[in-house]
Amino acid sequence: MISFLKRFLIGRPLKSTELGEQKLNKKKALAILSSDALSSVAYGPEQILIVLVTVGTMAFWYSIPIAIGVLVLLTALILSYRQIIFAYSHGGGAYVVSKENLGRYPGLVAGGSLLVDYILTVAVSVSAGTDAITSAFPSLHEHKVLIAIIFVLLITLLNLRGVTESASVLAYPVYLFVLALFILIGTGLYNILTGQVPAELHTSLGTPVAGISLFLLLRAFSSGSSALTGVEAISNAIPNFKSPEASNAAKTLAAMGILLAVLFSGIVVLAYYYGIAPRADVTVVSQIAEQTFGRNAMYFFVQGTTALILILAANTGYSAFPLLAVNLAKDKFIPRMFTMRGDRLGYSNGIIILGVLSMLLIYVFEGETEQLIPLYAVGVFIPFTLSQTGMMVKWLREKPAGWMPKFVINTVGALISFIVTMMFFLTKFTQVWPVFVFLPILLFVFHRIHKHYEAVADQLRITTCEPTVKIEGNVIIVPVAGITHVVENSLEYAKSLSPQQIIAVYVPFEREDEAAFEEKWKKWQPDVRLVTLYTPYRSIVQPLTKFIDTINWKAAELNHRVTVIIPQFIPKKGWHNILHNQSSLLIRARLLFRSDVIVTTVPYHLKK
Repeated sequence: MISFLKRFLIGRPLKSTELGEQKLNKKKALAILSSDALSSVAYGPEQILIVLVTVGTMAFWYSIPIAIGVLVLLTALILSYRQIIFAYSHGGGAYVVSKENLGRYPGLVAGGSLLVDYILTVAVSVSAGTDAITSAFPSLHEHKVLIAIIFVLLITLLNLRGVTESASVLAYPVYLFVLALFILIGTGLYNILTGQVPAELHTSLGTPVAGISLFLLLRAFSSGSSALTGVEAISNAIPNFKSPEASNAAKTLAAMGILLAVLFSGIVVLAYYYGIAPRADVTVVSQIAEQTFGRNAMYFFVQGTTALILILAANTGYSAFPLLAVNLAKDKFIPRMFTMRGDRLGYSNGIIILGVLSMLLIYVFEGETEQLIPLYAVGVFIPFTLSQTGMMVKWLREKPAGWMPKFVINTVGALISFIVTMMFFLTKFTQVWPVFVFLPILLFVFHRIHKHYEAVADQLRITTCEPTVKIEGNVIIVPVAGITHVVENSLEYAKSLSPQQIIAVYVPFEREDEAAFEEKWKKWQPDVRLVTLYTPYRSIVQPLTKFIDTINWKAAELNHRVTVIIPQFIPKKGWHNILHNQSSLLIRARLLFRSDVIVTTVPYHLKK
C-alpha cells in the first residue's frame, strides 16, 4: 500500500541514464530559478515605503533615488555572478567562491547562511503568497498558517517528482505573473502620461522633508534591497542546466536581471505616482492594481498571479538548497545522505529536509512575512559580501587578462553588499539577532561533522598502523525464553557456525521455573549446554550482560570472540508487534554498541 502511494504521488523510478533528461533549458530554468528574485518585486518596493512612511508620506519621493541605488547593486551582482558562473562552472556559488579564495570558515559562513536563507526563501515566499490571497479574500486571514503549510507540502511533493516535471508545471504561473505585471505597469504608466492620475497624489521630486536623514535613507535602501534575494540561485544550480551549462546559466541570469530591473522599477514608479502608502492588511501591489483596474477581473488576475509566484518562488529554494547541500556534504561538513539521489534522480533528502524546516519556521513565526524578511535578507547579503570579496581576492591573485574591470565590479558589489548587511544589523537588530546564534551553532556543527568523518576515514584506512586482531575461535551465546520453534531455529543456525561452543542462557524469575526448565532442556537439547541465571529483580538484560562479560573475559585469553545470537519471531502483520514484549530488541540495543561482542539476530517468520 505504501509503495503504491509513493508511486502514485512521486511517479515511477528513473534510471541513472535518464539524468540528462532531467536537465533544464533556459526557459524552464528562468521560471524555476528566477521565481524567488522576480517574486520579491511584490514586497521589495513595499519595504522601502514602510521605512519612509515613518517620517510621513511626503518622503515617498525618496523611493525613486533609492530604487536607482537598488538597481546599481543589482547590476553589480548580476555582472559579478556572471563571472562566478564561468569561473566556477561546477556550481556551488558563494560557498565555493568563499571557500577557495577566503578560506574554509568564510566558505562555511557563506554556505551556512545560504542553507538557512533557502529555508527562509520557502517560508517567506509562501507566507507572502498567502498574504496576497488573504488580501483578496480577507475571510481567509485567520487560516493563513494552515494555508501556507499546505502549499509547502504541495511544492515539496512536486519537487520530489523531479526537476523537469516541477519546471513544466511552475513555468506557466511565473510567466503569467510577468505578463500581469507588464500589463499593470504599462496601463499605469499610460494613465500617468495621459493625466488620468491626479498630481496631488504624490509630492514632487526634491520636496524638502522634515526628519529625513542619511541613516533613514540607508535603512530604506537596505530594506528595498530585499528585492535582490534569489539573485545568487542560478550560480548555485549550474549543474541543473542543459549543456553548455555555464553559457545557458549566464544567459538565464542576464534575462532574470533585466526582468527584475524592469518590474521593480515599474512598481516603485507606480507606487510613487499613485501615492500608495503601505497597509497591514493590503499589499502595495494590490493597492496599485485596484487603483489601475478597479476590483474587476484584471485586478484578480494580478492578485492571483502574484499569489502564485510568491508561493511558487519557494521552488528556487528547492532547486538551490539540495545542490548546495551536495557541495557541503562532499566536503564532509553535513551528512552524506544529502549526496544521494532519490527515485526521480533529485536529491530527495535535501528536498524533504527543506520542506520540514520551512513548515516549522512558518508555524513558529505564524506566517508573518514582515518578521521573516529582514532575517531572510541579511542571510543572503552575508554570502553576497563574501562571494564578491572572494572574487576580488581571486583576480588579485591570478591577474588574468582583463582582470581590472572584473575586480572593479566585484569591489563595488562587495562594498554595497557590506553596507546593506551592516544596515540590517544596525536598524533591524531585534529581527536579525538570530544570525549571531545560528551561524556559530552551524559552524560548530559543521566542524564536528567534518571531524567525525575525518576520524572515521583514518580508522577505516587499511594503511593504518593499528594491528588486526586474529580470531582463533568463537563462543556462541543464545538467550532463550522457552522451548519453541523460534529457539530451535536459532540453535540450528548456531550449530552450523560452531557446534562445540554453544551456550544457551535462560533467565528465570522464580526458582521453580529454573528447575523445571533445566529438566525440560536436558530432554530436548542434551548436547547444548544450558546456563540459568536466576534473578529476583525481573530483568533479563542485566544478568545476561554480566554473564557475557564473564565469558568474554575468558574467551579473550584464547583469542576467541563472543557472538550473541538473538532469536526473534516476526509477526505476519506489523501491528501484531505491539501485542508482544520486545525482549530481543532490548537485548540487541544493549549489546549493539559493545566492541567486544558480535550480535546476530535470527528471525523466525510466523505464518498467521
